[in-house]
Amino acid sequence: MGWIVLIIVGAVIGWVASMIMNTDEQQGALANIGIGIVGSLLGSWLFGSVLKIGTATVAGELSFWGIVWGVVGSVVLIIILKALKVLK
Repeated sequence: MGWIVLIIVGAVIGWVASMIMNTDEQQGALANIGIGIVGSLLGSWLFGSVLKIGTATVAGELSFWGIVWGVVGSVVLIIILKALKVLK
């Protein structure tokens, strides 16, 4: 059951981040899931562990703050991918 929740939350987070960054037309459902999951990990690590922002450690969890920090991490990931010319 945990994997199903991970995929659904990752898809929602990736979709919201791609809508914010205007990359939704370039990405499919699998890319949204991947960006949501990897972006949540990035957000938890960068904002929770490195910058020590208290609620950021829950990035990617099924909670309000988990989704917010997951989206923030996914937006950062999309910015990095755009800088590397992986996304247009």
